[in-house]
Amino acid sequence: MIEKFKKLVLEGKCITFDQAVQLSETTDKDKLYQASGEITRHFGSRFFDTCSIINARSGSCPENCKWCAQSAHHNTKIETYPLLDIQTCLRQAIHNENIGIKRFSLVTSGRKVSGRTLNEICNIYRVIGKQTKLSLCASLGLLNKEELQKLYDSGVTRYHCNLETAASYFPTLCTTHSQEEKIETIRAARATGMEICSGGIIGMGETMIQRIELAFSLRELNVTSIPINVLQPISGTPLENMPPLSEEDVLTTIAVFRFIHPMAKLRFAGGRGIMSKSLQEKALKIGINSAITGDMLTTISSKVEEDKKLFQHAGYILTDEI
Repeated sequence: MIEKFKKLVLEGKCITFDQAVQLSETTDKDKLYQASGEITRHFGSRFFDTCSIINARSGSCPENCKWCAQSAHHNTKIETYPLLDIQTCLRQAIHNENIGIKRFSLVTSGRKVSGRTLNEICNIYRVIGKQTKLSLCASLGLLNKEELQKLYDSGVTRYHCNLETAASYFPTLCTTHSQEEKIETIRAARATGMEICSGGIIGMGETMIQRIELAFSLRELNVTSIPINVLQPISGTPLENMPPLSEEDVLTTIAVFRFIHPMAKLRFAGGRGIMSKSLQEKALKIGINSAITGDMLTTISSKVEEDKKLFQHAGYILTDEI
């Protein structure tokens, strides 16, 4: 069964939802991981794609997402602050470029940015674009097409908006906005000419079938950069006592995502800092071929130099060596 589905993918065909479920339920995990690794190497580049983010506005978010430390609905005691000044953002961008990272994103808390704040952010991007060669990304909430056009005109080429989880599970985790609103933002960003980065968080109580549902939603939206976050329970949030996923659970999810998205950048994202090194190495061999490195908003992240060694050990060439 695994060989049959692998052959389909290598021939450029798409597996079905039921076939993905069969893959997730296989007991021969080693064969599944080997097959997903072959798919990754067949369609992917040897060059490892890196990006970095800065938490440009922190906390006091009116949304009630159960996983998030920045929600004002939860008592997480994180640092809160308004939009960072232009010099702080520029300094961080230049630092990231100097250590070989190719993409850089501002991320803000809140439902969205708008008005004067959006104009300030667009100015920050224009300055960064003039003073660095970084590719610019943004994660600024549920923007409309006009707002996204302003970002695009200021130099942003990729917009990030996670679906977070399956449509069937999302309402149990957040009620202040819908997944459909996220999809509207994604479609509007693509209409401006931006690339899309969208993924989710696993380990929030969803089933494996719901993870597959998320993967197929992303496929319908033709997303080619997919951050895979593993929940890092944060004290004060409703998910603070969620049990950790097993290594097999994490690896099976990555492998099945690779079968569904053979050519996508599957991106290490939040939660990686608490993974064992061996788990990270296995994930890199079976499907992960990109990563957010450096700070991860409000959670622990890995050191950039340690990351570089990890990616190279997995057989990748870093993009700063091109």
